[in-house]
Amino acid sequence: MIDGRQRTIIKVFRKYSHSLGPEALQFLEEILDRHGIQDEDVEFSIETIAREYNKQDDAVMKVSLDILRRVYDSLQDQGAGDAKSELLDPDSHLYVIDAFEMPLWNWSHERGTFERSAVPPTISGTAESRISAIRNRLFVIRQSILRNEHFSPSTVPSRDREHLVTLKSSKQLLGRAGERFLLLGMLVHNNEGSLCLEDADGNVVLDLSKLDEPGEGLYTEGCIALVEGEYTKDGTLEVIAIGQPPCEDRETARSIYGHIDFLGKGSTTLLEDNQYARRVREELSDVYFFFLSDVWLDNPGTFVGLQKMFDNCIENNFIPRVIVMCGNFTSRSIAQGSARDIQRYHENFDALAQLIASYPQITRITHFVFVPGPLDLTSNATLPRRPILSSFTSQLKTKIPRVHLTTNPCRLKFFAQEIVVFREDTMARMLRNTVEVKPNVSGEDLRRYLVQTLLDQSHLTPLTSQVQPVSFDFDHSLRLYPLPTAVVLADRYEKYKLTYSGCHVFNPGSFVGSSFTFSTYCPAEGSSEEGVIPMSMED
Repeated sequence: MIDGRQRTIIKVFRKYSHSLGPEALQFLEEILDRHGIQDEDVEFSIETIAREYNKQDDAVMKVSLDILRRVYDSLQDQGAGDAKSELLDPDSHLYVIDAFEMPLWNWSHERGTFERSAVPPTISGTAESRISAIRNRLFVIRQSILRNEHFSPSTVPSRDREHLVTLKSSKQLLGRAGERFLLLGMLVHNNEGSLCLEDADGNVVLDLSKLDEPGEGLYTEGCIALVEGEYTKDGTLEVIAIGQPPCEDRETARSIYGHIDFLGKGSTTLLEDNQYARRVREELSDVYFFFLSDVWLDNPGTFVGLQKMFDNCIENNFIPRVIVMCGNFTSRSIAQGSARDIQRYHENFDALAQLIASYPQITRITHFVFVPGPLDLTSNATLPRRPILSSFTSQLKTKIPRVHLTTNPCRLKFFAQEIVVFREDTMARMLRNTVEVKPNVSGEDLRRYLVQTLLDQSHLTPLTSQVQPVSFDFDHSLRLYPLPTAVVLADRYEKYKLTYSGCHVFNPGSFVGSSFTFSTYCPAEGSSEEGVIPMSMED
């Protein structure tokens, strides 16, 4: 039987998708004994070794004793002293990341890791783009599930094996009627209109007649689900349970793939992330980001509300480092509008530029980020959406020194934090395309289900391309893996905030309503608060 220390060692290396043989396990135990490591410090110490082993170019899945010795010797040679830290400069660590600039990393099933695409993505895509995007979604979720303690077997014989859950493929069902299986795949409808589960090897029709109710979350066509059921002689799977895949927290994913530069702005180690997080808490507790949604420039009340917000910032010496304004910047669609509608849309952006430029105390410090909404005029209608057409925003670029006209979605990288900003009526779209959900779900539960579904799916739009058209070569820009620090789901739906699996998610709601509302995000605390400016009778 394995003892507690061995179990901890195995668990840590399993997290990095590595297995340990008896010799490697014994060597690690000897290291712990040699340095007098107490039981409560075993996990931290082994984590350091496992992380360094994972970085080695010649590291193999079955841990090599020679490489392990080399890693240990390297760690022994490293100095313990740290260079004296300089003061943090927020601007030098703030990046606004365009969806079309993010590098494409595909999951390699053969190598068991991510590989950077050698072919530059294009807006038109190729015949393989759709297949590659869907496979990436499936395999990214699958690899994190197989690392989950309920699915990953120990390399040392133990009673834990009796409680493991084993994923099967659709091709393993053939000829095994009457047996029970657990499958992972995408929910789709076949040509006959029947609901199916589709994986990399095929598909199987689902019979939901015996299902009492699904697990928590929203189950849409196009989402990836864990389905348990009995295979029948008719070739269908009689479903007894359906659930969302378990979510892998950011720290776990970053500890494994910290060397991969998913955002294209340079990779950092988990240790560097933790050091930055500590220093941001200590040195930058007064840094705030503002998030506004549905900034309707054709509504006069919007300019009144913005002026009040800017005045409050000046009066209270509370100037945000970033102000993100999300569309729609028009309260009604003008895609098919008249020339006068288009001209008015242009004039409204000019008026906004003039208003912002009249507050030089703010423009000297604040970065202004503009994210288009579904009704705004961009050069494409698919996700990710291009920035608002430059012909309408020339005055913004001329009069505001720190302006970023970016895509939908976009990302903010601030030191170790990653904040995803997405403007879409996500709640309504998901509910319209739900195939299964617990009965009588509303209010707080509904908001929680939405957030849980998107983060469990590791994707902003777990829907089919018929429901939500996507440029498949850039589907990775909608990916939520590794889990971001925060996600801004700017939506017409009522405002909310909640934290799930360590990721803070919030909806600032529409700026103009019974009052002027927005959200303030504090990177030092990793949380948001609602900002409310009362609306007077004159407004």
